[in-house]
Amino acid sequence: MSILIKEVTTRRELREFVNFPERLYKDNPYYVPPLVFDQMDTLDQKKGAAQDFCRSHLYVAYKDGKMAGRVAAIINDLANKQWNHKEVRFGWYDFIDDKEVSSALMAKVEEFGRENGMESVVGPLGFTDFDPEGLLVEGYDRLSTMALIYNYPYYVTHIEGMGFKKDADWIEYKIDIPEKLPEKMERVAAIITQRTNVHLRPLTKKIIREEDYAHKIFKVINDCYKDLYNFTVLPEHMADKYIGFYLSILDLNYVSIVENENNEIVAFGITMPSIARALQKSRGKLFPFGWWYILKSLFLKREEGVEMLLVGVRPDYQNSGVNSLVFLDMFKKYSAAGVKWAETNAILETNLKNQRQFADFDKECKKRRRSYIKSL
Repeated sequence: MSILIKEVTTRRELREFVNFPERLYKDNPYYVPPLVFDQMDTLDQKKGAAQDFCRSHLYVAYKDGKMAGRVAAIINDLANKQWNHKEVRFGWYDFIDDKEVSSALMAKVEEFGRENGMESVVGPLGFTDFDPEGLLVEGYDRLSTMALIYNYPYYVTHIEGMGFKKDADWIEYKIDIPEKLPEKMERVAAIITQRTNVHLRPLTKKIIREEDYAHKIFKVINDCYKDLYNFTVLPEHMADKYIGFYLSILDLNYVSIVENENNEIVAFGITMPSIARALQKSRGKLFPFGWWYILKSLFLKREEGVEMLLVGVRPDYQNSGVNSLVFLDMFKKYSAAGVKWAETNAILETNLKNQRQFADFDKECKKRRRSYIKSL
């Protein structure tokens, strides 16, 4: 039977698009579903905050009357301007192990790109760098995390079979938290504190509210990551979306901030307890009991591990060593809370400066993910 490709145009179809991986990965113990309400808001062309600078279409594939795949075709005009290229992105790309299905979906992405003068197709990428990105190419037998993509190994065969080549790789570390921190960390942090005249700044909700602190952090995030692969420097209104989402789930004790003598943020680390198991139990849904599983993992009965969501140093401080204060503060908090391991977010394999931050710790490279590119 031929493959039917249909564009998503209604709220009901959007929900089917979002829920497709739940069926595809139903019996997979490593897949971690995203929060459904967040996916619905992100992909909604009327509500999505990125729609101001992105053009997109969502497609689903049907085979024998059953949904067999999905894909988002995205043109990020802001990123294309910043990086001086003409790329159409593919994201939210999931499909059964059928090359007719995967090829038919990708053909729609390529068609959208050609119609709009794009010169290449790249992905998996989202609207922004805060969306899941990168195809998992190593680490299929490892539990995924809240912020990143899980996919079956056959995805690689399908995508590379269409002529896609590697554009960038990210790696992820699982770091063992020592019972006693290396004395070297304490010594280095003390020297750096004195030399650079910086200090740690504990955060409270009152500080965040009265000093508009979350927007200050967001500005530093833009400054820290602006030169990394395909990063989109986000406008102010985009900050509100992510601030609202993460402030609702972050424990401020797991946020480490370093300021200079002018009380400007120069480095930060943002961590959260792992909620991967809670998301699996809830299937990404808050109701009827999903909120309780997630709340328990965040604040009551935590897992042994944490997810290091973001670590950054302002460009003019990147060779000063202030990152040592962030790591010392974070790892002290981990140790005090009984955390056994920390899993990093995706780190570009070319970002050796970032990787060197973990040199003094026992660690294992657990996963690798990849962005692919093909000329149109």
